[in-house]
Amino acid sequence: MAKPDKSVDEAEKGQICKSKKGWSGGCSGAIYGLGFIGAAVYFVQHAPDFWMGVIGVIKAIFWPAFLVYRALELLKF
Repeated sequence: MAKPDKSVDEAEKGQICKSKKGWSGGCSGAIYGLGFIGAAVYFVQHAPDFWMGVIGVIKAIFWPAFLVYRALELLKF
C-alpha cells in the first residue's frame, strides 16, 4: 500500500512561516498589514479634510520606519 503524499515535511511541522529556502516574510507581512490597516483607520478618522486623510494613508505606510527611528533616537544609537 502506498503512503499518501504529504505536503509538509516532518521536520517543518510547527514552523508555519518557514519555506524550503528559509524564512519567508509571510508572518511578518500579516502583522505589518494589520498594523497598516489600524494606522490608516486612525489617521483617516482624525483627518480634518480630504488631503490630510491622503497624508494619513501615506503615514500609515511608513509608520514602522518612524517608530524604529524614534526608538533608536531615544536609546542613543
